[in-house]
Amino acid sequence: MKVYKLGGASIRDVHSIKKIAYIIQKEGKTNCLLVISAMGKMTNAFEKIVSTYVNKQQKELSIAIQFVTDFHTKISNNLFQKDHEIHKKVSSLLDLMVGFLVKNKSNDYDFLYDQIVCFGELLSTTIVSSYLNEVGVTNTWKDVRKLIKTDAIFRDATVHWEETKNLINSQINTSELTIVQGFIGSDANGNTTTLGREGSDYTAGIFGYCLDAKDITIWKDVEGVLNADPKVFKETQLLKQISYEETIEMAFYGASVIHPKTIQPIQKKEIPLYVRSFNNLNSRGTKVGRGITIEPLVPCFIVKKNQVLVSISSLDFSFIVEKNISYIFKQLDQYQLKVNLIQNSAISFSVCIDNTFNHFDVFYRQIKSLFKVSFVKDVDLYTVRHFTSDSLKKIYNLGESLLSQTNKETTQIVIKKNK
Repeated sequence: MKVYKLGGASIRDVHSIKKIAYIIQKEGKTNCLLVISAMGKMTNAFEKIVSTYVNKQQKELSIAIQFVTDFHTKISNNLFQKDHEIHKKVSSLLDLMVGFLVKNKSNDYDFLYDQIVCFGELLSTTIVSSYLNEVGVTNTWKDVRKLIKTDAIFRDATVHWEETKNLINSQINTSELTIVQGFIGSDANGNTTTLGREGSDYTAGIFGYCLDAKDITIWKDVEGVLNADPKVFKETQLLKQISYEETIEMAFYGASVIHPKTIQPIQKKEIPLYVRSFNNLNSRGTKVGRGITIEPLVPCFIVKKNQVLVSISSLDFSFIVEKNISYIFKQLDQYQLKVNLIQNSAISFSVCIDNTFNHFDVFYRQIKSLFKVSFVKDVDLYTVRHFTSDSLKKIYNLGESLLSQTNKETTQIVIKKNK
């Protein structure tokens, strides 16, 4: 059994969708499961629907809905004849989304997010599945929400592994080509949940684990795992191979090529993971496996933008001890503020955090009566694995260094960019 994952960049337009058929035919269409994300930047477009709906911006909401409608309608019109059933399927899914918005009574942003954003994956897989069947690549479309069961923590759900494994093994025919959505699952009440941004990689890992896959391939618009994001750094190098452990380290620090949770299930069964180029099938890309060293051994750069650097100290200059730190972390967890760097001294405690869910201001109000708190927003956190003096010099030249921390293999630097 092979598991393939195709992200938004790999299905962003008609040409890309047609290329999927070529890839599947060339790489093998039997014993294969295909995990597909929303098309192009559609996740952002569906997020726009959620935000305008929550903020009661009716005009902007109508524009946002029309944008995703026009995008998917244009794709299906260019792939299929006018009388093809796909047009009704696309229209039905869009009507279902609008119907939810009309009937909804919840004010929970995270709940609303998962119920709406999931339509990106439902639409993309419906269109791709229909197109592949149309050109002779026979496949079965499955609603992944009936296969991956989770808790009810919306936007960052935890998988119920035993139930999920039983459902997948009972409903997936491993001798055929099956298409499922990435990123989404459902809770015990049937509500849609999501696995975190870029969670389609994780979905591939879940299916790989449950089906004892031979291997998993993540198809990208880059050659494989690079030592830096080419959108941020001008010069990058392809890593031909890396270990599970190295990949987990890079993912933990924020490398965007592979989702942080993806490696955890597949390393338990030592399933090889390949990251390959959607545009160059002759390239073998990057292999991720057990017991292999990073090749070539070069500095690897990871950047997390739009961070908040928070410094916390006691009001009376007493020590910051375990009780204080425990309380702070409970609040960070409660307000879903992901910590990417920690540094503490006798009387102060600093963290660099993601404010993905926009809960920082509430967190700040909660703790400022107990501690002296200062913060700097819109900073960038650079992590350099296998650093050299020259590689660190490049980062320090980017702006003002607010905080740095080094261990044997890794240096992290918080930078306030020069304006």
